[in-house]
Amino acid sequence: MSKHHNPQLNRHGELIHLLSTEGLPRDILTRILDMAAGFVSVNDREVKKVPLLRGKSVFNLFFENSTRTRTTFEIAAKRLSADVFNLDIARSSTAKGESLLDTIANLSAMAADLFVVRHSESGAPYLIAQHVAPHVHVINAGDGRHAHPTQGLLDMYTIRHYKKDFSNLSVAIVGDVMHSRVARSDIHALTTLGCAEVRVVGPKTLVPSDLSHMGVRVFNQLEAGIKGCDVVIALRLQNERMSGAMLPSSQEYFQQFGLTPEKLQWAKPDAIVMHPGPINRGVEIDSQVVDGPQSVILPQVTFGIAVRMAVMSMVAGNDA
Repeated sequence: MSKHHNPQLNRHGELIHLLSTEGLPRDILTRILDMAAGFVSVNDREVKKVPLLRGKSVFNLFFENSTRTRTTFEIAAKRLSADVFNLDIARSSTAKGESLLDTIANLSAMAADLFVVRHSESGAPYLIAQHVAPHVHVINAGDGRHAHPTQGLLDMYTIRHYKKDFSNLSVAIVGDVMHSRVARSDIHALTTLGCAEVRVVGPKTLVPSDLSHMGVRVFNQLEAGIKGCDVVIALRLQNERMSGAMLPSSQEYFQQFGLTPEKLQWAKPDAIVMHPGPINRGVEIDSQVVDGPQSVILPQVTFGIAVRMAVMSMVAGNDA
């Protein structure tokens, strides 16, 4: 194996872990989206279960809080007929100083088949993926500032659902890109799927200067940044990850970069508005936009269940 081998793929090029959207080939991303489309219809049925993961054990390991991501993974695993175990790690062994890999070894001894991991340290899911048995799979549910691949994929599903084809789309990602693992996952996925133009919009203090190699255009003014866009993704201001005076105040941020019905008119008339949540209403986005006709924020959550079902069933079907 070359040292450039992608740890997410086995030697046949099949997905065995989902750690990042970066480096995944277009056909795998497309296959996940196509598979998710089949699961969206399961949501509309009276009996929502399919037996794809019957007999498998899925462990939700959340070293960092997230109600919505954890809940949607749990719903997704249960709809696939898996046995689901939620571990509140903050109150368990790691608080006593037990190392990450010891925790994993102990859980593996309980016959885990799939770990869904959220961790504040970038790279923690990779470390776990390197140390699990060949039949065990790892899905990154968000690591530090690094990646949040299932959110990136559900964003791609949402865009494809409403806009059909990426090749002539202009997508603007607005806000706190510096601290956003969602933005990184979105950018990698959009460029891989052939999106015509990816823009990043935000104040200089919250937009990394090194984005040009990722093929994105950077804007520090909202009007120029979303002018004529098809899709506007508003990011949450991550106050908990900010140090010092990166932002004068949330009111000032809202004035300059907050999405209001008036400012949204700069984008295309049929532009859709997305947000990974949780939303700070009146900071990055006005309530009238959140609840307005161009918002697809709630459908994103519904699609998120189907996308997570697709990812889990796909990795579980492949061995290392």
